[in-house]
Amino acid sequence: MRRQAIEVIENEVMDFIRRIITSERRNGRLDRSAFVILRQLSTHGPAGVKTLADQLHLDMSTVSRQAAALVEKGYVDKMPNPRDGRAYFYRITDLGTKELNENKQRQIDRLTNVLEGWSDEECITFGQLLKKYNQTVNKRKS
Repeated sequence: MRRQAIEVIENEVMDFIRRIITSERRNGRLDRSAFVILRQLSTHGPAGVKTLADQLHLDMSTVSRQAAALVEKGYVDKMPNPRDGRAYFYRITDLGTKELNENKQRQIDRLTNVLEGWSDEECITFGQLLKKYNQTVNKRKS
């Protein structure tokens, strides 16, 4: 029984991910990597490449490349680290905050539309289970 339940979960998680990615390409202006970095900087403040890579469970070259693209778009500033002149921090700009908030609102609007027929209790339960799943995955990555 547990094996069947896990197979259903695996199938549904993959479908969930595919739908999110498809929806982002169709509706959002920020790609997923940009959204993730901007959200991290918005939530936790300025950070260097190593810190971002550790927090997001990515390699430093990936974060460095993605952050450089965000600097080019004006979504983040690159600031020298006062303790180490060779290192830099990235900080979200007002434009980056505006783009992040607009994308986040579009996602909330889409979810509101998709979950329109769900009861408040179902939405709360779904949110709690997703949160529990993410917390479990994050603990295992540490």
